Amino acid sequence: MEQVKILLNDDEMPRQWYNLAADLPTPMLPPLGPDGQPVTPEKLAPVFPMNLIEQEVSTKRWIDIPDEILQMLALWRPSPLMRARNLEKALGTPARIYYKNEGVSPAGSHKPNTAVAQAWYNKQFGIERLTTETGAGQWGCALAFACSLIGLECKVFMVRISFDQKPFRKLMMGVWGANCIASPSDQTQAGRDILAKMPDTPGSLGMAISEAVEAAVSDSTGKTRYSLGSVLNHVLMHQTVIGLEARTQLKKAGEKQPDVVIGCAGGGSNFAGISFPFVSDKIAGAKIDIVAVEPESCPTLTRGPFVYDHGDVAAMTPLLPMYSLGHAFVPQPIHAGGLRYHGMAPLVSQAVVEGLITPKAYPQLKCYESAVLWARTEGFLPAPETSHAIAAAIDEARKAKETGEEKVILFCWSGHGLMDLAGYDKFFQGKLKDFSLPADELAASLQAVEKFPKAAIRKSGKW
Repeated sequence: MEQVKILLNDDEMPRQWYNLAADLPTPMLPPLGPDGQPVTPEKLAPVFPMNLIEQEVSTKRWIDIPDEILQMLALWRPSPLMRARNLEKALGTPARIYYKNEGVSPAGSHKPNTAVAQAWYNKQFGIERLTTETGAGQWGCALAFACSLIGLECKVFMVRISFDQKPFRKLMMGVWGANCIASPSDQTQAGRDILAKMPDTPGSLGMAISEAVEAAVSDSTGKTRYSLGSVLNHVLMHQTVIGLEARTQLKKAGEKQPDVVIGCAGGGSNFAGISFPFVSDKIAGAKIDIVAVEPESCPTLTRGPFVYDHGDVAAMTPLLPMYSLGHAFVPQPIHAGGLRYHGMAPLVSQAVVEGLITPKAYPQLKCYESAVLWARTEGFLPAPETSHAIAAAIDEARKAKETGEEKVILFCWSGHGLMDLAGYDKFFQGKLKDFSLPADELAASLQAVEKFPKAAIRKSGKW
């Protein structure tokens, strides 16, 4: 019988997180405060607990995972590495396609890998409540689950269009005891200001972040902190358990290394999780193509400039060095809500500047077509975000068919789509359309960053 699942035992789970900041050939630019000076850890203390801030600014290559966190991760980790043999046969490709199935977590996506860690560190620091934002609802569900497990209150500001499109995500959060609110809302000053200007806005992750940060820092008791599901260094680092496990599993399957590593990219967390251990290998000399796939309607990496910009609409976050469409950008309400973010993680952004990562943008309909082909061959129903990685993997497999190369393709199956059936319904009814961001709309959105300090393009030139 042909092997489909490559499994690891609990004791083979990674015991450390990998920090790409230690190995980047050209270090990242620092985040800046309103005065244009680098942000100190102390300035972040009202937003995050100091034990996570220490991880955020760390340049250590390896960070130990506490035993208590490992025990919680063991509820679903190590996750299986799967061989997509049915898809390979349907495509007639000589390529071998592997995917890391992160949909086996309680929340159905990769997000709990960092949600559990962040909730645990906050609890250790004496925090009692966490606030956050969520796009498609995967992160909100993950943090609600983690807070329930660890014993924290949780408040989630969910992008309004996703709140309306995906009501069952809200219900999942409620089962785990979280309070989910459509954003923008009337519960924060940031939300009220946005609604006054744009009462019918579909919302955005940038807006929801503003509300969640405000709700955290305005708590006079000091017992509330903000938790972010992507973008920041410590979040991406927590996700590297995905790629570290995959590296071990590929060796068990008899593969020396992947030729192509693929992940969908919104803020950067699942993409970093699958790719950063292999970026490390590429820095060390391995020949690996590493592909970040984003929507054409929200083309942060493929059309946005590398700039200093805020991570939220109300400009409450520091200025981050990243590819951005402008912090006031309001994306089209595509169903891949987790990919509707105006910026990209600084670590991912610097790796793109360095040439270690290749970004690509895909239209919505092609991604849904790929998702349906996947479901009808491999069976599992992918989230709209995951469909972007699938579409790219299929393209790579078809290229291998044309050239006759037996390439090894690895991608992150970042989450299931069982809560996203409304999007599939609209696809089958022909109600979904592709949307390419107009140049004039992008230019208008980027006007806000012109007043900020310039982000220097610094790279080694090796790639």
